[in-house]
Amino acid sequence: MSWYSRQHAVVTGGGSGIGAAIAEDLVNTGAMVTIMGRGEVRLKATAKRIGAACEVCDVTDRSSVAKAFAAARSANGRISILVNNAGTAEAMPFAKMQDEFWDRLLSVNLDGVFNCTRAVAGEMLDAKSGRIVNIGSTASLKGYAYIAAYCAAKHGVLGLTRALALEFASQGVTVNAVCPGYTNTDIVDNAIDKIMSATGRSRDEAMAELVKANPQGRLVEPSEVASTVRWLCDESSGSITGQAIAVAGGEVM
Repeated sequence: MSWYSRQHAVVTGGGSGIGAAIAEDLVNTGAMVTIMGRGEVRLKATAKRIGAACEVCDVTDRSSVAKAFAAARSANGRISILVNNAGTAEAMPFAKMQDEFWDRLLSVNLDGVFNCTRAVAGEMLDAKSGRIVNIGSTASLKGYAYIAAYCAAKHGVLGLTRALALEFASQGVTVNAVCPGYTNTDIVDNAIDKIMSATGRSRDEAMAELVKANPQGRLVEPSEVASTVRWLCDESSGSITGQAIAVAGGEVM
């Protein structure tokens, strides 16, 4: 029996994009995977396609988190891997930013990581075994204009990652962050559409604007993020904790 076949992994935001790629990769290793997200129809379709279980969950709602994690645990056993992937990215000039915008981005991108991590920390610490991987961003590692709320949230994710890595270090639980650059997902498609609408640029010109910071001149693929997450979750990665692994073609070092 392989190590992964004894693991139950929860991936939030698992219905599409990076989360779906991570979940599928972990399923292919032999892990039992539960994907979580708000969109029930898409969630169920992805779960069926990749062979995972699913639970509807709003990571910003603590009662929803408690219910979803309890249901996942009841159906498939102790949760030993958590991938905090759920998030949203939006741009807004700081001078025009309203309270609702700030609160919403912090709630999804930072509070959601806290809520879900708290839902599994106790059982991992009791078992003296666990892997927590937080999906950050290059915005965890550097600043970008017009995304102050997103940068603040993702910097917070990295701070939480490092603090918990030290707190859990002697108890067999690792906590790491994976920090992708612009990745080939619906979020980037939406960003390209907004650039085109705001500037009148063509799709190729809008794409060039997004990838110019990547020395490789391309978008990151979701599968590249997924393989990095799998490496951090592996049995052999027990000494890797508190790290921020950039998957960004050399944009940050």
